[in-house]
Amino acid sequence: MMSSSETFRIHTLTADDPAMMEALLTTFGEVFDEVETYGRARPSAAYLRRLLGGDHFIALAALKGGEVVGGLAAYVLHKFEQERSEIYIYDLAVAAAHRRQGIATALILTLKELAAARGAYVVFVQADHGDAPAIALYAKLGEREDVLHFDIAVTPE
Repeated sequence: MMSSSETFRIHTLTADDPAMMEALLTTFGEVFDEVETYGRARPSAAYLRRLLGGDHFIALAALKGGEVVGGLAAYVLHKFEQERSEIYIYDLAVAAAHRRQGIATALILTLKELAAARGAYVVFVQADHGDAPAIALYAKLGEREDVLHFDIAVTPE
């Protein structure tokens, strides 16, 4: 067992990392208390290889030794009005025992580097009202915008 004081590294997942993506899904499920959502209908290794090998999805894993202790999943949104893109952080999580060590910040800073290399002009993320740690993290790294979010059902109700 590793202590929480050990250093971490950030790994950008590629098509060669479907097993690490599975570990990241497990971490998301545990951190978000949504084990069923992240574990019940897992994609196949072939699907994960395609996802991780494409240019529209980015996954980063924070590793201590060989253990995934946190991570980030983001989507690259190719714009139509100009030849540029923006990147949306869909999930960001760090296991409770490994928080307050700069892991979440390192994940975002790594994503910013990847975004710049890909020609993206912005990275954006949503935070829920009342999620003070997430809001504090994002506020120190970016500019806050107050927007409304709507979920539009695909199937008739």
